[in-house]
Amino acid sequence: MNILILGGGGREHALAWAIRQNPKCDRLIVAPGNAGIAEVAECAALDIQSRAEVLEFAQENAIDFVVIGPEAPLAAGVSDALRNAGFLVFGPSQAAAQLEASKTFTKEICDACGAPTAAWARFTDGPSARDYVTAQGAPIVVKADGLAAGKGVTVAETVEQAHAAIDLIFDGEFGEMSVVIEEFMDGEEASFFILSDGVNCLPVGTAQDHKRVGDGDTGPNTGGMGAYSPAPVLTQTLQDQVMDRIVRPTIAEMARQDMPFQGVLYAGLMIKDGQARLVEYNVRFGDPECQALMMRLGGQILDLLLACAENRLDSVSANWADDHALTVVMAAEGYPGSYVKGTAIKGLSDLPQTSFQMTFHAGTAEKDGQIVATGGRVLGCTGRGATLAEAHERAYALVDAIDWPQGFCRRDIGWRAL
Repeated sequence: MNILILGGGGREHALAWAIRQNPKCDRLIVAPGNAGIAEVAECAALDIQSRAEVLEFAQENAIDFVVIGPEAPLAAGVSDALRNAGFLVFGPSQAAAQLEASKTFTKEICDACGAPTAAWARFTDGPSARDYVTAQGAPIVVKADGLAAGKGVTVAETVEQAHAAIDLIFDGEFGEMSVVIEEFMDGEEASFFILSDGVNCLPVGTAQDHKRVGDGDTGPNTGGMGAYSPAPVLTQTLQDQVMDRIVRPTIAEMARQDMPFQGVLYAGLMIKDGQARLVEYNVRFGDPECQALMMRLGGQILDLLLACAENRLDSVSANWADDHALTVVMAAEGYPGSYVKGTAIKGLSDLPQTSFQMTFHAGTAEKDGQIVATGGRVLGCTGRGATLAEAHERAYALVDAIDWPQGFCRRDIGWRAL
């Protein structure tokens, strides 16, 4: 098969690495890719949010299957354009992608199907939102109602913090957006990944992400500083509960509203006292959770994605080894604030690339024969082992072998489970 993956981050490197291992994969192209992806696939310069450009490229290159990695092309309707032209696609329609693109949409779907989630209210102007927060008190959660690259959520510990977050959103920090304000939920967060072909659902793994920038879960929220899989807090009993009360009702409601969901549903959950509530949905694999998941799933992921795209998920199953994987994100100094681009990263060519240790690239490029950092989150050092402690040791061994003075990471990824 000729396969095209859209995206250029750590998630897409992990997907490309795993898909490449499947014998069904003949030619693999990733657009736009990055320096690490270039070692396992062809990279193509392409505006992945342009329906016309992606469609033309797929036609010219006789692509058999398109895997859409990030949320932006999904929200732009790229999957619809490809499907309408007869291509096999993994990724939801533009309408179904609203489960991530619009916080309000997700809340309304949850209300319609009775899925447990936080109480909420939506505002289109700053003064009303500020008044609501003042009346409710803190802690409280303020969300930009749209795609904000993982940066549009503030867990405000004081009313003043919430007011500042509201002002930032209405000042256009993330574009023109309304604000959704939610009840603060405490407990333990975990991520649950489920494939859906519009009717059938297949769980494909659990993970736990680390959103805060600093050790001990301190500092501002980020796109994710590390993850591990599986998440011990998501017991089989809890997974069954989430499928019955949250996921299947959501999929049924989407179909009822004539927006069948086909792709991966990432359910961010808050768990307390043996009960799970939905924090948010994403409509693509999480980053860095994907890196840990792909390390455990390997080449079978292509068969699962194909079954999902061909509406036959009821005919396949995910085969899990009794193992663990852990990813440590190396980020550029200053992230998630302003950071310097273009710093050289040394020592990457000497790192092992095995099914137990792999360094996935996110924000990298090759310049004058060396690898340079081009983004905030730059590398995902991933280890796999029979125990989480073994995976942890292997991931940090990669971190310690990399020579990049301008990079940093958290040293406590996996601390809840370890």
